[in-house]
Amino acid sequence: MKKEIVDVLVIGAGPSGSVSAAYLKKNNIKVKVIEKCKFPRYQVGESLIPRCMDNFDEAGLLTCLKKQGYQKKHGARFIKDDAEGIFDFSKKHGEGWDWTWQVPRDHFDKTLTDELLSKGVLIDFETEVIDVNFFDQHSITRVKHKDGTETDIKAKYIIDSSGFGRVIAKQLGLEATPKIAQHGSIFTQVNDINRPKGAEGTLITFEIIDTEVWFWYIPFSNGNTSIGFVGPMEWIQSFKGSNSEILLQMMETSKHYKEQFRDIPYLFEPYKVENIAKNVTKLHGNGFVLTGNSAEFLDPVFSSGVSFATESGLKAAKLVIKELNNEHVDWEEDFVTYMKKGVDVFSTYVKEWYSGNLQKIIFHKNSNEVIKAQICAVLAGYVWDETNPFVKKHNRLVRNVAKLIEMEEKMAD
Repeated sequence: MKKEIVDVLVIGAGPSGSVSAAYLKKNNIKVKVIEKCKFPRYQVGESLIPRCMDNFDEAGLLTCLKKQGYQKKHGARFIKDDAEGIFDFSKKHGEGWDWTWQVPRDHFDKTLTDELLSKGVLIDFETEVIDVNFFDQHSITRVKHKDGTETDIKAKYIIDSSGFGRVIAKQLGLEATPKIAQHGSIFTQVNDINRPKGAEGTLITFEIIDTEVWFWYIPFSNGNTSIGFVGPMEWIQSFKGSNSEILLQMMETSKHYKEQFRDIPYLFEPYKVENIAKNVTKLHGNGFVLTGNSAEFLDPVFSSGVSFATESGLKAAKLVIKELNNEHVDWEEDFVTYMKKGVDVFSTYVKEWYSGNLQKIIFHKNSNEVIKAQICAVLAGYVWDETNPFVKKHNRLVRNVAKLIEMEEKMAD
């Protein structure tokens, strides 16, 4: 049995694990990454939000990403019948990035891992974690390589960034009931030969089919476009046939995009994901911390997944370094409470999206520009900025503004 010793073992080489590993290496920590898949590989989560850029920059990964020519994302559009709501990140409340990217994740994630390898980070691809045991001062993780051989890796700390693989959560029985109502999704990519010219063809768009059902349009700079539907599980399950047949039926519900994609073949058989939201009973323990989707995933509606993944990956790496330097770390306060603040804000916006309240604000004809800028900052991922009333009072303001709009519309009638 081969044996290895590292300071930190990172499980998963997606954006969360890559940010963790890059920051650890930058600070001279001996780190190793274990990744179950072979890269490049398909992955959903193609639309980023500006807060990600801060995290990639601090981890030292932004320069390599800027060279790739990904489609720039300056905001987002929401449409419902003839109504339209456009959010421009340059007009958001507060400081921070006013653009980001829309990316094919197979290329994007491989760009990150190629950069890690160039920095000297050890990555074992096509390697699966089969067992983890924790002791007082270390852990032993047994992994199985693609050739069938096994290795025991001794580490002082494990950062689990395994995404929906949720390695530690499954090993230790940490799965919990999600905070968000369960929805499903079906999605694929197409060669977007009918893409409109100019800004229209580059703008990420969310088309509302019904209050809880929506369609995404995410165009990439390589000419391909990601398309998909999200809705309650009963809506997803009401369609019959293969995933391709189901998506074709769903496309008929899209007033805005059905003709653009009529008779356009899918680049691969659509994926179907049931019960999107995930949660755990705890985010850390003796010798481990959970980051990204391995900890919690809300809903894809505002593209928060990669933002929380990189935020938690960077925060975990910083705290692990402190602990390795024998500095005191209060994981509950410094990690759990911090991440929970951001998750709680975004949870409110996801819930109020599906309740219809946020949609009333987005599509209000006489929108208040100050309110719109504050909501835009939330959609950009700046959910820890308590100078923003729609962050500080998130659990009340969305509902209250929606009620005011209802009253205004009734008076207008």
